[in-house]
Amino acid sequence: MKQEELLYRLALPLLPGIGLITAHQLIQAAGSASVLFEERKTLKERIPELPDRILQALDALDVLRLCEAELRFAEKNHITCLTALDEAYPSRLRECNDAPLVLFYRGTADLNRRHIISMVGTRNATEYGKDICLRFLKELQALLPDVLVVSGLAYGIDIHAHRAALQYGIDTVGVLAHGLDRIYPSVHRRTAADMLSQGGLLTEFMSGTNPDKQNFVKRNRIVAGISDATLVIESAEKGGSLITAGIAESYNRDCFAFPGRIDAPYSAGCNQLIRLNRAALLQDAAQFVEAMNWNTPSVQPPQAIQRQLFPDLSDEEEKIISLLSAQPEGIQINALVVASNIAINRLTGILFELELKGMVRTLAGGMYKLI
Repeated sequence: MKQEELLYRLALPLLPGIGLITAHQLIQAAGSASVLFEERKTLKERIPELPDRILQALDALDVLRLCEAELRFAEKNHITCLTALDEAYPSRLRECNDAPLVLFYRGTADLNRRHIISMVGTRNATEYGKDICLRFLKELQALLPDVLVVSGLAYGIDIHAHRAALQYGIDTVGVLAHGLDRIYPSVHRRTAADMLSQGGLLTEFMSGTNPDKQNFVKRNRIVAGISDATLVIESAEKGGSLITAGIAESYNRDCFAFPGRIDAPYSAGCNQLIRLNRAALLQDAAQFVEAMNWNTPSVQPPQAIQRQLFPDLSDEEEKIISLLSAQPEGIQINALVVASNIAINRLTGILFELELKGMVRTLAGGMYKLI
């Protein structure tokens, strides 16, 4: 990807009157952010319905200078800048309509790891919640050593999930509500430093951004969107972890919650999620792995028989069958998007046709496998 495209994608949602959703729409209409900026004088010919205020906003040179300085900061501090055009950009996040145009990342973990979970909960973690973090991740490491644990580096359940992951040799990524020029809260700096070599730190915010309240809500959508499932450990009746669970649901991600005593204030939110069928009740790691179908044995599917039964497969269907054949235990749909280079809306239609033909089966966690 050209440096100019990175610069323009970083600048576009910062322009007055545009924002992230409009920025996505503009890039889709123009084909790239570079076209929007470099061909803005003739942009009306390409996009006749484009408002004049957008054209005026594209002349904001002060925003471009600010973004150029940010890219220099990233280079100086060994921060990787990721856009949806980069293979390393989180594939699960890529298909969310409000995904960041640019992510800043420092770390060693693959953000497209096969198994990724988010663990969230109250900032007022009790001994019960802390024990769940330790016990669950110890069990999960034995079952899925390659799992990646994502959380928000905040007080309470977040930091205990990160520390439990580090303790048991699990890679863990913290999603920040500010830039990579600081760590908030500062008392978590040591843990954050350890995560750089056993996971990483990720944010959409530029340096100099304060950890303001609204940024934590924005941060939560990345926590939910980057993973296959969101696990709520402890939560009051209202709180950020319930917001994250709601976002995960809107992204069609799986959601789980650990139950607690009916009189425990920081289990009220979890119990409510379970009661309303917005989260599956969770007790241990084995139950979770089974629910996600991540323990499916590798059995070679009868490819030759399937192709004889259905000789009328299209080229795209053949491609999907070939990819699924190479992964008998199944592939997550976002990984299929990347591997097949087929848009998500088109891919879901193809997978549905293959299901009707009796060749593909849907599993929990957005997984697909050959029958």
